[in-house]
Amino acid sequence: MKKRYPFLISVPHGGTEIPADLRNRFALTEAELLYYCDPETRLIFGFRDHVAAYIDTKISRMVTDLNRPPLPLPGRDPDGIIKVRTIDGKDVYRPGQFPDMQTIHRLMMAHYFPYHQRIDELIDKCPVEIAFDCHSMLPVGSCGQNDAGKGRPLICLGNNGNRHGRAKKGSIATCRPEMIEALAGAFRDTFAIRKEVAINNPFSGGFIANAHYWRKGIPWIQIEVNRSLYENSDTSGGKRAGPDPVRIRTLRGQVWKALTLFWDDYR
Repeated sequence: MKKRYPFLISVPHGGTEIPADLRNRFALTEAELLYYCDPETRLIFGFRDHVAAYIDTKISRMVTDLNRPPLPLPGRDPDGIIKVRTIDGKDVYRPGQFPDMQTIHRLMMAHYFPYHQRIDELIDKCPVEIAFDCHSMLPVGSCGQNDAGKGRPLICLGNNGNRHGRAKKGSIATCRPEMIEALAGAFRDTFAIRKEVAINNPFSGGFIANAHYWRKGIPWIQIEVNRSLYENSDTSGGKRAGPDPVRIRTLRGQVWKALTLFWDDYR
C-alpha cells in the first residue's frame, strides 16, 4: 500500500469556473479573470493520492474567495469574499451589476460554507497532523499592496507570525516557529536557494489557515510559490503569462520533495 503523508492540502484559489448567469456582469476580460486567480495551483499542489486529505475547488476566486472572512459583509471589503475591485484597483463588475444579496447568499451557500465545512470534516475523519493552504503569487507586488513594486521571494511560508515564525504581539501563530523554520530549510535545500525562501513576508497566512487552526489546533502553514517559477513571461499590465507544462511538472516534484523532506526530518 502506498504511503500517505498525514497532510491536509487545501488549494482554494485554483478554480477558474465562472457561472453562466454571472459572466456578463464582469467588467474583467477572460484573460484578466485568469490573471487574478491561481489556476495552476491545482496541478502544482495536487497531491491527493499521496496525502491523508485534499481539497480544492472549481469556482474562481473572482466569484467567491474562500480565503476571506465572512465579515465585513460582502461588498464592504473590496477584496473580500465577493470582489468589488482587484488588487490593483480595477472594478470587478460592470456598473450596476454587482451581485444582490440573494445572489451573494446563493454563492456562499454553494461554495464558501461547503469548503470550510469540508475542511472540518477532513480534519475530524482523516489522520491529519499538519495542514498546508497552497497558493501562487505574482513576482512583483501590485499597486495597493504593502509590497507594491517590490520583487517577491520564490517561496513564501506563512504562519501568522513574524519573519522568524514567532507569534506577533496580540496574535497567535498557526504553528510553532521551529516547524515553519524546518519547512523553510527543506525548501531551501530542495531548490538550492537561500534568501529566496521567506517566512511571513509578503504573506503571513489567510483566513483558512487562521480560522481552522483556531478550531482544532492542528498546525497550519500557508505556502506561496512565485509564478516566475512556472510561467514564461512578464505578468505586468493584467496580461497573464503563459504557464510552462514542463516547469509546472518540475515545480510540483520539487514542492513534494520539500514537503516530504521536511516531515521525515522534523518527526
